Order: sequence, then structure tokens, then C-alpha cells
Amino acid sequence: MAAVAIVLGLPLIARAAPAPADKRAEREALKNALLQVLQRSPLKMSRVGMHMQSLDDGSVVFTHNADELLNPASNVKLVTSAAALATLGPEYRFDTEFLVEPELPADGKVKTLFVRGKGDPTMTTERLWGVTGELWHAGIREVQDIVVDDSWFDAERTPPGYDQEDSDRAYMAPTGAVSLNWNAAAIYLRAGSGPGARGVVEMEPPSDYFIIESNVVTGSGRARRVSVTSDPSGDKQKIVVRGQIADERGSVSVWKKIDNPPMYFGYTFKQLLISRGMKVKGKVKLGVTAPRARMVHVAQSDTFDIVLKRLNKLSSNFIAETLLKTMGAEARGVPGSFAKGIDVVEAFLDRDVGIPRGTYVMKNGSGLNDANRFSATQLDRILRHMYSRFPLSPEYLSSLGIAGKDGTLKYRFEGTDAVGRLRAKTGTLENVSALSGFVQSAGGEKFTFSIMVNDYPGRSGPVVAGLDALGAAVAATGSSLGPSTAVAALGDGGRSGAVPEVATRIKTYLELARQRDPRNLGFLRTAWRSEKDPAVRAVLADGLYQSNPHDYLGARTLLDSYSPGDDVYGRLRQVARVLSVEVPGVGSMVELAASGNAEAMSRVVELSAAVGPDADAQRDMSESLGELARTAPEALVGALRTASPADREASTPLLARGIVRTGDAEHPFWKSLRRLVVSPDAQLAAFCKGLDATLAPKIAEARALSREPVQVVAPSGNAGARAGPDRDLPTAETRPGG
Repeated sequence: MAAVAIVLGLPLIARAAPAPADKRAEREALKNALLQVLQRSPLKMSRVGMHMQSLDDGSVVFTHNADELLNPASNVKLVTSAAALATLGPEYRFDTEFLVEPELPADGKVKTLFVRGKGDPTMTTERLWGVTGELWHAGIREVQDIVVDDSWFDAERTPPGYDQEDSDRAYMAPTGAVSLNWNAAAIYLRAGSGPGARGVVEMEPPSDYFIIESNVVTGSGRARRVSVTSDPSGDKQKIVVRGQIADERGSVSVWKKIDNPPMYFGYTFKQLLISRGMKVKGKVKLGVTAPRARMVHVAQSDTFDIVLKRLNKLSSNFIAETLLKTMGAEARGVPGSFAKGIDVVEAFLDRDVGIPRGTYVMKNGSGLNDANRFSATQLDRILRHMYSRFPLSPEYLSSLGIAGKDGTLKYRFEGTDAVGRLRAKTGTLENVSALSGFVQSAGGEKFTFSIMVNDYPGRSGPVVAGLDALGAAVAATGSSLGPSTAVAALGDGGRSGAVPEVATRIKTYLELARQRDPRNLGFLRTAWRSEKDPAVRAVLADGLYQSNPHDYLGARTLLDSYSPGDDVYGRLRQVARVLSVEVPGVGSMVELAASGNAEAMSRVVELSAAVGPDADAQRDMSESLGELARTAPEALVGALRTASPADREASTPLLARGIVRTGDAEHPFWKSLRRLVVSPDAQLAAFCKGLDATLAPKIAEARALSREPVQVVAPSGNAGARAGPDRDLPTAETRPGG
């Protein structure tokens, strides 16, 4: 580990006065607490960059590998939002213009209604419905064609870094000068009238843009096992839904990105106009607004300071990338592009902040995937610059999540002095976690800080706990308990009570979770914050998720709280036997995995490898893997590829049993594996060939044990499972960078 430099009293403004004895003692206590956290696993096995500075006297309080360029994940949004505030101003509004040609006649019959967008990332169905009222009262009664003008941005929809991930999930939404609902759509699913009945699939918003293909049926069981995928289909989008939904599950939703933002807007707008009572006789088209078109209405967004809160508190990739193009269009000319936007950001950093071009890497505005590199010192410098720039600092600070209160920090720092005192931006990718922002300690001193952790082993939960311990230590400086006590309170261990005693408490929480009542969220959240037993915390996290499955933070809390070790999954299996229930949390994890959550899918693989000789657990996990192989086969292949060799070896026999149990002659898993075997990605293709070879004898063994006359078709298309010297052997694969 690189040496840690602790510098007290370094000047940022002239020369700081010598610290009094009590402050020196506080700083020394803080230093020791921070070093204690950095020595914990997994931080000590990771690449960590940290820089912390006092806003009161300008001194550098703590620095560790602070000049190393690391992947900051969503902390890049701190850079994007700072440049956007400086370029656009907090009073900036996004316009969406509605025009007619040649002019609005007395009978209200319009030949062409133009929609010209200027990058509004906040237009929603509700706001668009309000626009239809404005157009109605302007006198429009009939429209021939709707022309959507998307020309204020160029045609490139996604920035560098997005191409590293082939996903239809909402956080990958493309940009558009004309956009709607963050360029995502919700697919609502619910059970039919009884077991075997056709499930119900509905879109929100309803629109002719979507083509629905569904074979969802109603089943019984603990969780939804449905896969939802989307594919472009001309100027429309096909939504494919397949699988089974439990009859007692209620309505659930899945969000998917939109492939063609202007056509999504246009078709939805057409439906809303019709609902308002207007006739739309022609088509929805892409085009450019006619020069002589007359303005009928301009829909304006909230001021930019309000938009900025949604960007940083909720970590919206879509808004961040839209801002890049908006800055490009406003400062470098239409059409706005990612390249122009990055140029504006780099000019701001060089001219205003004093961070020269070429000393960092910025490819996109959201921080997605392996595309950006900044140092902790650079991020801290940006924070201090924005704090000192009074016309912008109130809006900038108020856009950040408040520890224990809102945004992506809503469920973090519970029970510490950081609650309400720390404002920061989180960052999370595979093997990347970051936290940068501002904190006022209990003693009243204000600090900026930036912490980035790269290449950590295992789950993100322990790393997040380490980041929280670092922040809590700073916040506790000057308090009667001090930073060391705060670190101890957020220790990486937890009290583990006896199974009978724990089972009694868990039974109560399971009853609350089964109610799926959002009114229970407050109680469950308070209990989760105060609970020390890791197994009970996992059950409470599952209750938070089940009570509001639409909440990203609830799913995030479940993923961070649920681990495959003996302290959580192992003890919950014992609790399940005592209470005669299914293992708490597994159903929700499988549900998340089936919806396409890659981290949940990896967790299911880890749980499958952790069952050991437990026959009941083996049966449950093989059933889960079999359903995931049917509903989300490519995501399952991805999870197996990134799993450790030991986990992969332990889980593949259960997968084979699950495929045989749920299989038909042309199982979806084999179809997907067949496509991946010929992938242009040579490493992926080699892995899939190896997986096929590994599964083949296990499938044959599972068939023999099941005594079921099921024919399984291998990826090559030949009937039956095959094994022999002519088969390709597995080749070494590398874990993709995060």
C-alpha cells in the first residue's frame, strides 16, 4: 500500500494559521480513524484514492493516492453539473416548441403540426397532456401529420462508454432533442384470473409506438419469473414478455429504454391529442420545421437548478448526457453533440477551475462504464471551486444527496453524525464505488472530500460500508464520542444472535413484507437502520424491496444487505427450517435477476454455490436457475462468466437440474447460448463453447436422475447432450473491467 501523507496547515489562501492544540488533537484522532478504515478488508486489497480538505482554513487534512487517476463512476456527474451550471446558469429553461403550417385556420384544421425540441430532459406524459390542453384552447381541432424535429442535437444517440454494455435497461436511455419520460417506458405486469390464465401486460404510457408480444401466464410461487426484452422494429419498438407471474404478487413494473426517442414522443403525443378530442388523420414523421411555420405554444421546463437536483440526487445518466449536448449546442452551435459538450467541459475545467486538459480522461457525462478517469485531488478541487463561486454554490450544493435523508444517500449513514450534515454524490459500477462531496463535522468545521475505490474483490456492500465509515468519521470530528467511535459503530461485522431468538424477530418482519404495503416503509426503514444482526438486516431489506419494488434504492439496499455467507444466507436457511417458510430474500433476488439486474443475477449464482449438501436448498436454487435460464438466459450466461471458478463449478450442476426440470425440446437457454457461441467477441464465444461442454454431461446426468423423458437440444442443434474428445474444451476467459 502506498504511504499515506497527512498534511496539516497547507495554504490554499496565503498561509493558514497554526492549528490550536485541541484542533491538532481532533485532526490526529481523525487521521487514526481514517487509517483504521483503510486497513479494513476489502479496502486494503483495492485501489483507493482519497483527498480531504478543510473549507475553513484551506488545509489538506488527509490524502491517500490522491493523484492516481481512477474510474470515478457517477462522480463524473459532479464535473458535468458544475460545467453546466457555469455555462447555462441556474435560471436556464429548456424549450419544446409547437408550430403549425401554414397558419391556424378558423376551422382548426391543421395540415402539419411541428414539434421542435431543444433538449428538454424533463418532459413527461403529464406535462405533454397539459400541452394538448393548450393546443385545444389555441383552436386546434384536427391535424393531418405530426412532424417531430429532432435536429437541435446530432444523430448520435449514445456517448462513448455506452457501447461497452449491450442492455435495454432504462439507465442506458439514449439522448434526443425531443425526449419523453427520460426516454424510458414502464411495462406493467399482473396475474390473470387464476393459475394457467394469460397474464396482463400494459404499457405506460399507452402508445402506438409499442408492439407487444407476450406469452406470460399466471402461476403459483413466491416470485415473478418474467423476462422483458425490447428490440427496435422500424420506427416502432417491440416489447417481448415471457415467463410466469405469481398469482398473489400483484402489479409489478419493469422499465426499459426507448430506442427511437422522437418517434416515441410523436406516437405518444398523437394518442394524447386523440384522447383530448382532436382528430389526427395522417402519420407521425421525422423532419425539420418549415421556415414559415407559426408558433402556437412553447412548453418550458423548470429552471435548471430544479433539473440539477434530479440529475445528482437520483444520478440520472440520461440528464447528464443530455446536458453535454445542450452545452455543445448553446456554446458551440447547433447541432449539439457529445464532442462539443466535452469541449465545453474541458474549457471550463482549464479556464475556471485550473485543471489542465490532458490531465484526466472524460468521454461521457454520466460516468457509465470504463470510459473516464479522474483523481481524488481533481474532484476535490472542483468541489472547492463550486463552493467558492457564490452565484452557483447554493444550487450546486442543494443538488447533492443528503446523508440519511434523500437521493442515493437516503438509506446510508444511519445512526451517525453524518445524517443531515453530509451532502455527496455516489458512484457505483462493477468493482467501482465512489463518494465525493461536502460535510460539516459535529464540531462545526466544513470539509470537501473525494473517495474512489477501484478493483475491489467481491461484493459492493463491504466497500460501501467502508466509504460510509470514512464519511461518518469526518462528521464525528469534534463530537464527544469522536471519529473512532463512529468507525466502530459502522464496523464490518455485526451481532449474530442465536437462530431461535432471531427467528422470532424475523417472523414479524416477514409478515410485514408479505403485506407489500408502502405504509410499512417507515417502520421497516427505521428497523433496518438500527438493526445490527446481518441476517435480520437482510430480511428487513427484503421487506423494503417488497413494500415498494419500483424504488431503485430498495433494490439497492437488498443487494447490499444480502450475502451468500453463513452470517446471512446460511443463517436464513436455518431460520426458514424453524419457521417452515421459504428462505427469506431468495425470491426477491430471483425476481430482480429475472428483470435483468446483473448484480442480482450474480448474487443468485453465488447463492447457488453456497447451498452445499442441503437438499432443500439445492432443489430451490436449481428451480430458480432453471427459471432464470428460461426468462433471462443471456444475463445468466454473463453472471456465470464473471463468477469465480469455484462458484461456477458449484452452480452448473444445479443449473443443469433446473434446465431439465423446466426444459422443453428447444429451451430458450440453448437458443441464447447458440447465438453467443458465434459472438464476434472471441472471449465470450470461447467461454460459451466451454460452458456448453461443461453442461452437456451434467444435463445427461440430471436427465438420468430425473427419469423424465425430456429431450434437451444443445447449441449445435444435435439432439441430446453430448460429451467426448471431439468437444471444444473451455478456454481461459478474463473478467471484464468495471
